[in-house]
Amino acid sequence: MCEANAYLISENEKILVMEAVDTVEPEEGGLKLVNIFGEQKFVKAHIHSLFLVDHNIYLKSETK
Repeated sequence: MCEANAYLISENEKILVMEAVDTVEPEEGGLKLVNIFGEQKFVKAHIHSLFLVDHNIYLKSETK
């Protein structure tokens, strides 16, 4: 399986947003995440970094 876990990062922590992410789509004001089970989540964030070998997606909040 090649799905990734999505984390929202801040200066001193990372919070798991969704496991087994299959699709990340840009939408107005943020990103839509969809996992392999069809669950969807909208996050007001942008992609900070991707670690494909480790299957991790790091997101950074759009709000301060």
